[in-house]
Amino acid sequence: MKPSLSRVGRYYIAYMAAFFSFILALGVLERYGMPARWIGYAFLFLTLILYAAIGVAARTSNVAEYYVAGRRVPAVFNGMATAADWMSAASFMGLAGTLYHTGYQGLAYVMGWTGGFVLVALLLAPYLRRFGQYTIPDFLAARYGGNAARLVGVFATVLASFVYVVAQIYGVGVITSRFVGLQFEIGVFVGLAGILVCSFLGGMRAVTWTQVAQYLILIVAYLVPVTMLAYKATSVPLPQIMYGRVLQEVRALETSIASNPAEIDVRRLYSERAQSFATRIAGLPESLVEERRQLSERIDELKNSNAPMREILQVERQRRELPKTAPAAREYWAAQQQRAVEHGSELVRHDEPFPGTQAASNTARLNFMTLVFCLMVGTASLPHVLMRYYTTPSVPEARRSVFWSLLFILALYLTAPAYAVFAKFEIYGNLIGSTIAQLPSWIGAWGRVGLISIEDINGDGILQLAELSLNPDVIVLATPEIAGLPYVVSGLVAAGALAAALSTADGLLLTIASALSHDVYYKVFRPGATTQWRLVVSKALLLVVAVLAAMVASQKPATILFMVAWAFSLAGAAFFPALVLGIFWTRANKIGAVSGMITGLAVTLYYLLRVQFDTIPWLGLHGIGMEPWFGIQSTSAGVWGVAAGFVTIVLVSLLTPPPDPETQEFVASVRVPFLRRNE
Repeated sequence: MKPSLSRVGRYYIAYMAAFFSFILALGVLERYGMPARWIGYAFLFLTLILYAAIGVAARTSNVAEYYVAGRRVPAVFNGMATAADWMSAASFMGLAGTLYHTGYQGLAYVMGWTGGFVLVALLLAPYLRRFGQYTIPDFLAARYGGNAARLVGVFATVLASFVYVVAQIYGVGVITSRFVGLQFEIGVFVGLAGILVCSFLGGMRAVTWTQVAQYLILIVAYLVPVTMLAYKATSVPLPQIMYGRVLQEVRALETSIASNPAEIDVRRLYSERAQSFATRIAGLPESLVEERRQLSERIDELKNSNAPMREILQVERQRRELPKTAPAAREYWAAQQQRAVEHGSELVRHDEPFPGTQAASNTARLNFMTLVFCLMVGTASLPHVLMRYYTTPSVPEARRSVFWSLLFILALYLTAPAYAVFAKFEIYGNLIGSTIAQLPSWIGAWGRVGLISIEDINGDGILQLAELSLNPDVIVLATPEIAGLPYVVSGLVAAGALAAALSTADGLLLTIASALSHDVYYKVFRPGATTQWRLVVSKALLLVVAVLAAMVASQKPATILFMVAWAFSLAGAAFFPALVLGIFWTRANKIGAVSGMITGLAVTLYYLLRVQFDTIPWLGLHGIGMEPWFGIQSTSAGVWGVAAGFVTIVLVSLLTPPPDPETQEFVASVRVPFLRRNE
């Protein structure tokens, strides 16, 4: 039975009314002296308890309910759930931060992610819903025959989804460590508990209705502070419209900062530091021995002169952190050189597209276009997003669900550029040029989490822009404090970021567990397994994968947006050619699809690992780095894999026998345009 739209709607209206009442109550309590730490705890634990309650209420032992929510989710609510599933910590925390740091170039994420849903609506969602079943590997096995395509699809699903879920759990750790005061590693596992309650008990059914609740919280949390900033700066509470006016003031601030003699001097010092690191790298291994000798002499000199213990400990830490081997020193100094180059480079205007020399501009433009492409095909290939369209009652509902998904997503994506501009206006106007000894308390608070750092490289006691390092993931979370808004707004933003991370993590973990339990355990190894045993295996695998992801996330492997971009490249290279050709080209066969998926994934992994990393210690790999082909960064590695996948599938399919008539009839049936309402 299809859920009543009006009845479910009334439940969520009451839920939002209660949530707004909760925010107002905390605002009043803050005014009367409630400590900020308590506000953080209130937002964290109340929302976790709320999501857990929905997960418990939606628990199920029915296979169809567990994997695809019984195919009874109306298009509007599936659109909300998909938006929450989609708008991960990368969208909530990372997008505005990337736009803050890169300006015009950051729009590649907005264009790629929204454009990807056009591909979903036109090329995939209706046809996958017409097919039915539970997972993307299910479709690959039915379309191409046998278990080879299924197993390759499972591997790609697990790999891409695991990279993606690590980014979400990392985001949870950042939020809990800052707003609740937990150690980062402990915060990761606290958030993991909230994730598991939703997906462990009720599968897709619980995840769907939890994600609707999470979308409502995250979109309110995203819009409220930037609306307050817009009203504060322009007296008009419409940030999406008014940020153009503030951008003009940001331009004026950028001109003033760039021409400041102190700023010019600071950037010169960073450039000299970058050159110093280049000299050390060129002089290895002798330079490593010399560096250690100089630090030892410096320590002895400080001790003999009775210097403050703080200075001695600082130099001792530098000697202790110095790598032991030449390859490790090369990587260590190269990273520091890159940071110095970034701080020493000229200030890039926020609205300036592809700045620099002609060669640099061309490379930036190429990276922009390839990133848009990878994000689009990745969006159209992510298994946890495509699975959502299995949950609708019919194919027409699947199409409408894509429309609602994009509409709900645009509410955030049209606001992210405004968020970046208002944050930059506050920081450039009120923070840069301040006395370092009297900086606001939020600098120290976020510094303890490791997301903000300041170095007075010229020793004048004044903060210059180049001396400030802001991790992109901190911009949205810290903006309420930067703008001096009540702390309850900061708590609200943290709750929204937590909702974004948890909602996506729920969907990803369920996707991984479903692929392993349904496609490997049930379809390949034990076709006769009982329903109860299948669900037991799925829940056990979900728990194992979740703990492994939390362990990786606790190591802080990269920024959220980088990890998410890698996941998109991997998913696009593995799935997009096989799915599109499988639906629209009857000549594509099993050998071609399997070869294409393996080739696309292998090329992407090869390029990503060699461009991004020079060493991978846990694999025993050292000195593997290489220069990017045509300057294309690792975040766009999928451009090579997608091309290789398409070429391989087409060539191998043409060189091998065509699919059997039954498979060709299956392709035709998936593309039937007019369907009965109950299909």
